[in-house]
This record gives sequence, structure tokens and C-alpha cells, in this order.
Amino acid sequence: MSTVRSAARPRRRSPRRDRGQVSIEFLGFLPILLVVALAVVQLGLAAYAVQQAGTGARAAARTASMDPADRETDPRSAGLAAMSGWVARGAGITVSEGGDEARATARVRIPSIVPGIDDFGPATRSATMPRPATPRALGPRTDEGAAPR
Repeated sequence: MSTVRSAARPRRRSPRRDRGQVSIEFLGFLPILLVVALAVVQLGLAAYAVQQAGTGARAAARTASMDPADRETDPRSAGLAAMSGWVARGAGITVSEGGDEARATARVRIPSIVPGIDDFGPATRSATMPRPATPRALGPRTDEGAAPR
């Protein structure tokens, strides 16, 4: 019999030679996993900042749409109070009241967890709320057509 192996039967490798292969592959893939994880967390922070800007703008516009005599606070303070503390520290709110509506725009800085990159720009959201019609704005009330008492 010949000692030459046939080409049809592959040679089996020793399991000892494969030891550590998975660890080496994992170490090679680890930087990619870290970059993806950082990107996911950064995207979440950006989405949260945009959501907080919208919340602050709505609260400020809602307060600005109220009659000034009925307000408990000014619109900018109400907008900042509606946001999370760490987001509100770098926020700015502008309010314009005129006519039959009030408009507020909130601008929030997007925080960064990426080393070396500190500026992802601001997140800006606006909200407009209608001002309720007051009896003074509608004119004097008349009792024409009312049922007799």
C-alpha cells in the first residue's frame, strides 16, 4: 500500500493549532464595534437635544399665548424650566408675541461624546400657539336674541 494520501480526503487540522483564533478575530473587530457604539450613543444624544428644544419651544409659546395678566412666569423661563437641566444650561429661547398668535424658537447645543469633536451645531425648533380670543377683543357683548329671563 502506498503512503500517499488521496486528494479527495482533506487532511484534518489539529484543534490545538486553532486555539486563540477567535480572540484574535475579536480584537481585530473591537475597534469597529466601539466606533459603531459611539455613533449610536451620539445619535441618541442628538435626538434627545432636538426633542428637548421642541419641548422648550412649545412651553414658551404656550406661556406667551396666555393673557399677560394670567401668566405665572415669563415665556423664556417657562421654556427653560420644561427642558432637562443639563440641556437648558446651553439653551436660548426667543419669543415673539403679536396679533393672534405667539411664536417661540428654542436653540439647544448638541452635546458630544466623541473625543476631539465638540461642535455638532445647534438643534433649533419652533412652536406657534394661537392666542385665545378675549371678550375685549370681540367687542361689547349684546343680549340680542337671548331668551327672556
